[in-house]
Amino acid sequence: MKAFFTRLVSGIVLLALIILGGILGGWFLFGLVLLISVIGYSEFVRVFGVQGNILGISGLFVSALLVFLTGMGGQEIFGGILIPLVFLPVLFLVYFLFLMAVYVFTFPRYRTEEIMAAFFGVVYVPLMLSFLYLIRMSDLFQDGMSLYFLIFLCSWGCDTCAYAVGMMIGKHKLAPVLSPKKSVEGAIGGVAGAALLGFLYGKLFTDFAGVCALICVVGAVISQVGDLAASAIKRNHEIKDYGHLIPGHGGILDRFDSVIFTAPVIFIMAVYSL
Repeated sequence: MKAFFTRLVSGIVLLALIILGGILGGWFLFGLVLLISVIGYSEFVRVFGVQGNILGISGLFVSALLVFLTGMGGQEIFGGILIPLVFLPVLFLVYFLFLMAVYVFTFPRYRTEEIMAAFFGVVYVPLMLSFLYLIRMSDLFQDGMSLYFLIFLCSWGCDTCAYAVGMMIGKHKLAPVLSPKKSVEGAIGGVAGAALLGFLYGKLFTDFAGVCALICVVGAVISQVGDLAASAIKRNHEIKDYGHLIPGHGGILDRFDSVIFTAPVIFIMAVYSL
């Protein structure tokens, strides 16, 4: 009972921060995305044992810089979406060359897997999560706030519906080796539930209910890939959770594993459908 109460309270606090970030936007949301990204990156590189050394520290710096550049891209006064499109490829190139230099001039101190983990972590966590800020603040959308909330409705709604349907009628394993508890029926239920939630959300808060439902269908499928990808990394390294920051939920990556994949997909779909 105590564990359930702890999980409930921490979940409510997290949800309140997400809602507040969506309503306020601006610097509050920027700070929230920056904090989530940096902590998430730290959790990721810890799995590979590169936190605290030059690889982890440089990755944290690049992660913060990446979110900052993306944040500038979300503000019309800084030139809109053009800034991340121009500077992010340069940032990734410079960081990759830096990692290669560290690799060769300190050889054999770092393994290839550690170098790749430091680089991949920047793409996997802060780059993907930065779309939360972009979709809320970019002048590409007239209703960025609604799309921002749609990301979480789709991701976490799919998780909840998939769990409920899987518990009730789940029989066929979706990924028996990777995640034995997930079922095909649950996955289908998650997508259907997310579509229904998206449609109802669109009816109540937007003028494009059908598009919201379609976005949630695609987003729900992708969110489950994100969930399984995070599980695969944990299984490969024999850990249960990425961290313990959110009591009852684990770390940032344990709670945002599906959001990481859903945010950029919804951004792209919104660009071409709205």
